[in-house]
Amino acid sequence: MSKKLQNVDAVNKMLAGEHTFQTNKTHTFSKPNKDTKKRLVGETWEETDSKSGITHLYEQKDGYVMKTKRDSETLQSTRDSLASFSKCPKETCTCLSPNHLDRKMKSIHGMCFDCVIDIENKLRIEGKFNEYAIDKMKTNATEWIKRAEKDIVMLKEAYTKTYDVVLNADGKTQTVDARMTPAEFAEKVEKEFQEYRENFMQEITKIENKND
Repeated sequence: MSKKLQNVDAVNKMLAGEHTFQTNKTHTFSKPNKDTKKRLVGETWEETDSKSGITHLYEQKDGYVMKTKRDSETLQSTRDSLASFSKCPKETCTCLSPNHLDRKMKSIHGMCFDCVIDIENKLRIEGKFNEYAIDKMKTNATEWIKRAEKDIVMLKEAYTKTYDVVLNADGKTQTVDARMTPAEFAEKVEKEFQEYRENFMQEITKIENKND
């Protein structure tokens, strides 16, 4: 076989994940023992070794096949999931497969759903739940105000400045005028938001004082 044909053959084997350097056990690249199907890049599948009973996951990469143990991947996924719920009590938390309720509670409390329920029930028994609820409401209200303030800043940038818009592939542009002057924005938007924020926080304070 000519050197040119040998090179072509080597490239074809590499694309199929069948080159010797990819199937050598001392490397992280591997080829499933009995799988001869042509795979697309990104395609995944699994096989169980008949002797050891170990199941491996395979993924066709661009030029090679990557092999991992299914158990190790599952374990890492579980570790990552538990680590993401940073406020769950690690000694009692049993959340191994987070669902939509767990993810929702994580965004609010940093804990899974069951841990939130356990903690709130404990606070009810201890007579501390109302204080906890008020503190949580104040925290949520403060965070909402902070996000709203950032939105006001972005709105001011968008409403009070002129900018150029590209109309076509030739690069022709058109200038879009500002919708408001900075003074108009301050009077119509910022002033109204300031009044709303003050009233909003006053209502929170009333609820807090009522439960003291």
